[in-house]
Amino acid sequence: MVTRTERAWDVLGGVLDPEVPALSVRDLGIVRDVIDHGEELEVVLTPTYSGCPATEVIEESVLSALREQGLGPARATLRRAPAWTTDWISQDGKRKLREYGIAPPVIPAEAGTQGVRLFRRKPESVSCPRCGSLATEQSSAFGSTACKSLYRCLACREPFEYFKPL
Repeated sequence: MVTRTERAWDVLGGVLDPEVPALSVRDLGIVRDVIDHGEELEVVLTPTYSGCPATEVIEESVLSALREQGLGPARATLRRAPAWTTDWISQDGKRKLREYGIAPPVIPAEAGTQGVRLFRRKPESVSCPRCGSLATEQSSAFGSTACKSLYRCLACREPFEYFKPL
């Protein structure tokens, strides 16, 4: 038998991020936990950054989706520590980013996986999400949101966004 918590996780897999609608909030890794308190579900969310303008929209979308599926009442709790990192994007989420035309974050091997990571301002190689070429160049450090930068592919000549590693 499927538990209420498992059903909630499934529902959250269909709640799209308002800034990157190719990903669900679950793919993005901002849903950290779902806790069944008996009378109420608690969904623990970690925004991608503390000033994220989509936080309130995400909270409401999550709670609304749970209510619509008969899983309410529910509440959202924001947990800002540990801070969200692009490591939390699922492998399926990274695939969906590429298919949507956004290059997923590149984490250099020397960055390590524990403690504080230091990154170069630009990664050494960003693969074009359209043709797969590594012959790309950054055209702007800033994209449509703070978490993305603009690139162009020198092989297929197409522009694309790159999801910066955090």
